[in-house]
Amino acid sequence: ESAIAFCNTKARCREVADALRDLGFSALALYGEMEQRDRDETLVRFANRSCAVLVATDVAARGIDIAGLAAVINVDVSKDPEVHVHRVGRTGRAGAAGLALSLCAPNEKRWVRLIEDAQGFTAEWHALAELGDDADAVVDPAPMVTLCVSGGKKDKLRPGDLLGALTGDAGLPKEQVGKINIFEFVSYVALDRRIAQQAFDRLNDGNPLGPDFGVIKGRNFKMRFIED
Repeated sequence: ESAIAFCNTKARCREVADALRDLGFSALALYGEMEQRDRDETLVRFANRSCAVLVATDVAARGIDIAGLAAVINVDVSKDPEVHVHRVGRTGRAGAAGLALSLCAPNEKRWVRLIEDAQGFTAEWHALAELGDDADAVVDPAPMVTLCVSGGKKDKLRPGDLLGALTGDAGLPKEQVGKINIFEFVSYVALDRRIAQQAFDRLNDGNPLGPDFGVIKGRNFKMRFIED
């Protein structure tokens, strides 16, 4: 349901994220030099389960701690054994199960040897062919979708205001509302994908300002879904 795929360069991140999306996966790239707003939105979507795979460089992923991360995949082997340990340590925490997998090309084997020496173990090698190719596999979309509301702390919006509007005016069970993130000028709400459009329509309810506006706490705010 959630995985971080690590790459060593920005170009590689974008290439892998594009390839995953072409295969039907919900994937986003995270790397240095991104605008702060784009970075914030990417991290919000990954943390609230609106995105299944985050393809990141080490610099961009610094400080990310996602609870229940199912897998870490090293698309590129790290040249620093300490960085490798930091990467794979993000999954399988607190007794939970987790998968740490590294894809290694022949020219990267020397970096694997450095990791072996640093950790005092021998790597277990497998051919890619062992993974097989399931032509009938169905890729499910991410379970949540993120609603962006053009109002935040400066507008005195609180998580309870958004939750109240969705469970009251929009009539959603609170179980269908996920994480709520409030920034200075914008807020993000994770909604169960199956009812997201219904919630949007109820908040709008023929708003005279137009189809992109909803009423929260008795005030009008512009809204949009963040999708690829």
